[in-house]
Amino acid sequence: MNVSRVAWRRKECALKKSDVVEELLDGRRRAPGASGTAFAPANIALCKYWGKRDDELNLPMTSSLSLSLGALGATTEIAPCDGPADRVWLNGEALSGESPFVRRLTAYLDLYRSGHGYDVHTVSTVPVAAGLASSASGFAALVLALNELYGWELDRKALSILARLGSGSASRSVFDGFVEWHAGARDDGMDSYAERLDVSWPELRLGLLALSSAEKPVGSRDAMKNTRDTGALYAAWPEKVAGDLVEIRGALRDKDVERLGRAAESNALTMHATMLSGWPPILYWLPESVQTLQAVWAARKEGVPVYCTMDAGPNVKLLFLDEDRSRVTERFEGLQLVETNRKGSA
Repeated sequence: MNVSRVAWRRKECALKKSDVVEELLDGRRRAPGASGTAFAPANIALCKYWGKRDDELNLPMTSSLSLSLGALGATTEIAPCDGPADRVWLNGEALSGESPFVRRLTAYLDLYRSGHGYDVHTVSTVPVAAGLASSASGFAALVLALNELYGWELDRKALSILARLGSGSASRSVFDGFVEWHAGARDDGMDSYAERLDVSWPELRLGLLALSSAEKPVGSRDAMKNTRDTGALYAAWPEKVAGDLVEIRGALRDKDVERLGRAAESNALTMHATMLSGWPPILYWLPESVQTLQAVWAARKEGVPVYCTMDAGPNVKLLFLDEDRSRVTERFEGLQLVETNRKGSA
């Protein structure tokens, strides 16, 4: 990829999202078609992304690894409209231009527009801002729809980078299956992208316990910054992630659910511990979250191999094998089994 203009821009001043977009779309700018439509799955990180080394470009401090949530995600249709203002619908409801959701979406669309607004219709099968990766699937679906609208014909690596500019975790949601997002080391972020792992594990099951669909009291972006800047435990986080990535890759290779579950659960709990070590401390858990964690640990003591993970929210996800499905579902009322589409898409 030619990055001469990006390198030059870096010398002049801090690199902006618009510089990266111009680099990736060099020679591909064209008038939009009638519309573009795409679906992207939400994802659950088995090894978490928490903290940025560059806030503007959403460059992470560490790599991360996730599993997509199959049909749970976002479908977005985008089309140019006559006026300059964007019109946005979420699950059939027209949203005010003053809503945080629309303001964030509009700021991202400013990177691509040429004197016109957009009509954007999004249907999300996961609650928005509840710690279930709605922004990941939302921005990934938007980028894929823009690629169709403008006929860019970008490869998945480039689309992953563009999605990352909207939401870091969206870089992983342009793929299905098991996905690793490489942190990269370059200032321009051109080596910070996701790719699907060549792993198929049909026996692995993921269950979702949606304990709350309420909007989070602190958004992930602000929580990450607070943890990075003030967390007494955050200095140990990169080393923890490096070790967990090795464990998780090995567990996926060997189809070892105990090794996978132990690493994923430890990684999630460590992430939440780093949040509590910051000031002000951030705690997403509800009493029901704690009860669920204790129920998972009790189940393991009684011989049921089930493990848990949590993103930045109160909801809990369970990992287990299909052979233990009945024992797990009996213990956890309301558990939603997710078809994760483990083979993935190119």
